[in-house]
Amino acid sequence: MAQITLKNVSGGEVGTVELDDRTFGIQPNVPVMHQVVTAQLAARRSGTQSTKTRSEVRGGGSKPYRQKGTGNARQGSIRAPHFAGGGIALGPKPRSYRQKTPKKMISLALRSALSDRASQGKVIVIDQWGWDTPSTKTARKALAQLGVEGRVLVVVGRNEPAVALSFRNLPEVQLITPGELNAYDVLCNDVIVFSKDLLPVAADSAPSVDPAPAADAKVADEVVAGKWEGSVMADAEGNGPDTHPIKGNADSMLYHVPGSAFYDRTVAEVWFDTEANAEAAGFSKPKSQRKEDDK
Repeated sequence: MAQITLKNVSGGEVGTVELDDRTFGIQPNVPVMHQVVTAQLAARRSGTQSTKTRSEVRGGGSKPYRQKGTGNARQGSIRAPHFAGGGIALGPKPRSYRQKTPKKMISLALRSALSDRASQGKVIVIDQWGWDTPSTKTARKALAQLGVEGRVLVVVGRNEPAVALSFRNLPEVQLITPGELNAYDVLCNDVIVFSKDLLPVAADSAPSVDPAPAADAKVADEVVAGKWEGSVMADAEGNGPDTHPIKGNADSMLYHVPGSAFYDRTVAEVWFDTEANAEAAGFSKPKSQRKEDDK
């Protein structure tokens, strides 16, 4: 874990604190950050724009003139899209711009943003604010003593109303609780200020999701163990004994008999003695082979 200096509100060093590498020490994934931030901004759109089609515009219910004999092009309504004052063709209607973003991507984007700020030395951790009464003057002085410049994201707890009220009137400061941390707000600010007690909470708000086990893990275990009746495990080169001529592949859960189209190209993980045992183990014959058998 990386260590950074722990400071007090006066800017003095009071020790060190460790940052969780899973939250503050990963390689930033720029494409994921871009996609998540784009989704956040899209979700903020109200989507209330609306235009009227020719059926919604007032008037134009009657044919303006007869079909033939006037020398003009035939018209059915003066509210058609090509008329001035007519309806709009294919215009915008109220809609939601919200995108479905996987939770893993949201977490990765936040951890990438925090890691980017931490790698630039833009993450500041203090021991405690220690304010009982709100004071904007005190808050401004504290930021100056901490050497903070630019836009600042101050992470405050819900049980710190005096701190929130102190920073609320500073235009360059944005307040946020640990549970509300997101990639967009982190990237929009130059410096992130935490109190020491909120670091674990911030790490919990951006959990590192372990990859799910493969869907065929159970099948692979059974293949290795050779538990199926009438089956043997393939050797290091993928070969089997002459008494078990049928190839089985655990990835596709298909079996191939000698002479079939894919027999020579199939990497066998298990060998069966009969087709009946292969099908009893859950393997099936390829569709192309079944069609040939039906002929």
